[in-house]
Amino acid sequence: MSGALRTQFVGLDFRNPLVLASGTAGYGQELARVMDLGAVGGLVTKAVSVEPRRGAAAPRVGEFGGGMINAIGLANPGVDAVVREALPWLATQRDLRVLVNVVGNSIDDFVTVVERVSDQRGVDGVELNVSCPNVKAGIEFGADRGLLADLVRAVRAATSRPIVVKLSPASADLVGSAQAAVDAGADALTLVNTMPGLVIDVAHRRPRLGFGTGGVSGRALLPIGVLATWRVRRAVSVPIIGLGGVASADDALQYLLAGATLVGMGTAAMADPKRPARIARALASWCARAGVASLDAIRGTAEWPATANPAFAPIRSLV
Repeated sequence: MSGALRTQFVGLDFRNPLVLASGTAGYGQELARVMDLGAVGGLVTKAVSVEPRRGAAAPRVGEFGGGMINAIGLANPGVDAVVREALPWLATQRDLRVLVNVVGNSIDDFVTVVERVSDQRGVDGVELNVSCPNVKAGIEFGADRGLLADLVRAVRAATSRPIVVKLSPASADLVGSAQAAVDAGADALTLVNTMPGLVIDVAHRRPRLGFGTGGVSGRALLPIGVLATWRVRRAVSVPIIGLGGVASADDALQYLLAGATLVGMGTAAMADPKRPARIARALASWCARAGVASLDAIRGTAEWPATANPAFAPIRSLV
């Protein structure tokens, strides 16, 4: 792997900036038969809650012209099973950085899961999914800056591991939410989660998903995620995982130029498990051709409005 791709993120060394996004990589072992996990820098696990969750009614996933829509319902076996069965295997994966995605219906739920996973071997940090509803308040943590700050402060008091907060692109004040999370102690941010949407089965005149609505991912999310990264990068100084719609090296470079430190992949890696390795190779080739010795040299250098610069020309047909 090219040395130009090595990336520092919240004090951790990643062999390249590509990470597998939560919800699409399971707990790693599920992918090991079809994907070379050595081709990515890290993995964010499927959601982990205090108790097991059965999830949403089937069908849970549907495709459309711009990508995928899903309503999994945060199905997972619960933190005890994850600690017992999933994390020990992940700890055997050399040089693979692991963030555990955490969900909960209350601040206490988040804290309980974080405390259980933080001292496990191979766990490098936690990612807080703040699109989960707060049962008492009836709203999402990420939709209220005060609740979000309370959550992050409570988790900060419970762990010394890096805390990454994953924000929704549907937030009414994404920059404000990002600032609140950072001020409360978040070490980094993930931008963005899926976008709420609805796909209707015309023949049957009903939603494609058993839950009805779902989260939109895939190609349609790319410009939304890039814009969110660009805007938040100019408001906060913590590292960002840019996520949404990445299917090529050009897509990854857009996030890096917008200011992301790491780049997440989800839907495209599910559709083609060999794609992350091809993107990593294409990024290394681009760096060699452009004379870029480190991705730090280009990170956050996109101007507004965009200015012509041949050294940062788009990659075409490399993956």
